[in-house]
Amino acid sequence: SQYSAVDTNPLSVYVMQPIWNKMIKIVPLWIAPNLLTFSGFVMILVNYFLISLYDWDYTASGTSPGLVPTWVWLFSAFTTFCAYALDSIDGKHARRTQSSTPLGELFDHGLDSWATSIFVLSFFSVCSRDNGKNGVSVYTMYIYLSIVLFNFMCSHWEKYNTGVLFLPWGYDISQVVLIAAYLLTGAVGVEVWQKPFLFGYYITDALVILLIGFSLFLSFPQTLYNIHRAHLKKTLKNDSLYEGLLPLVSPLLLFLLLTVWVVLSPGNILAKQPRLFLWMVGVAFSNVICKVIICQMSSTQPELFHWFLFPLALVVYAAISGLLGWTEEAVLIVFTVLLTAAHVHYGVCVGRQLSEHLNIYIFSLKKRVQE
Repeated sequence: SQYSAVDTNPLSVYVMQPIWNKMIKIVPLWIAPNLLTFSGFVMILVNYFLISLYDWDYTASGTSPGLVPTWVWLFSAFTTFCAYALDSIDGKHARRTQSSTPLGELFDHGLDSWATSIFVLSFFSVCSRDNGKNGVSVYTMYIYLSIVLFNFMCSHWEKYNTGVLFLPWGYDISQVVLIAAYLLTGAVGVEVWQKPFLFGYYITDALVILLIGFSLFLSFPQTLYNIHRAHLKKTLKNDSLYEGLLPLVSPLLLFLLLTVWVVLSPGNILAKQPRLFLWMVGVAFSNVICKVIICQMSSTQPELFHWFLFPLALVVYAAISGLLGWTEEAVLIVFTVLLTAAHVHYGVCVGRQLSEHLNIYIFSLKKRVQE
């Protein structure tokens, strides 16, 4: 299917696009667009692991501000900007080099589906976790992450039904806010997040309200409206309601299972291992969404239950029934490692199959020689 995306966000159209159009001129024509996409993703990962080194349990900014050196926050601002720029110019570069392919589209959106959670997890280090005086509780972190991922899912669910990706307004705004937040933290120190900012509210409160406001009152209604409009124009991809709602089943079950684990965990797993648990949430979610993206691109129907829901259900049952006992943390670690490996393996396999099928290389514009 031909890729089509619509971007109506004024910030993107009037401010960012002109910047990207200037930047794209510097990129040499021999560089493969997927290389730009991947480089951006690697920068997000490097930044995430760097912050994790200094702040594994999300307490550095709250209990001992200054534990994370200033240069790390400035590096975060730099990598976030680079990743944002690379993600914004990869498509332009593909059109410029006449190398737009379904592989590129899948590569871009697939990595985005994973990067979305990593952006959020890196940012939590700025807010720090609740220590009785300030910070955000780990449960709030889990809810935030879920809302952001829900938003991401909505835009791809919409594309599955309408064939058009309406780029959510929240994307550009969130990237600019993230970069500004890192710069502010680098310039002033994490203390800025821990003093009431207006009427006794903290900046983090304002960001929460913004996030929830954007999601529930802007992105989600817009998704429903776009689908409704396509229904009226009779341009919907799927005739039946069942088919239209099918991609939502697995993500919602995933969220349900994870929430049951969070709420009923005897060892309070989220409070014990917030970074690990939230990473696992992001990976699981990305895998489920990648399936939806592939179905949407190939006009096939997604299966009702994603395979991964079964092992997860077993683990969650074992945890909340007390079967795991004190091994709950160890099981989470093993489960997270296996899931991450499975997700990477899946990505590599799909990439290789597509590159062979389309007779192209992933990271090079050279043509494959037919065997």
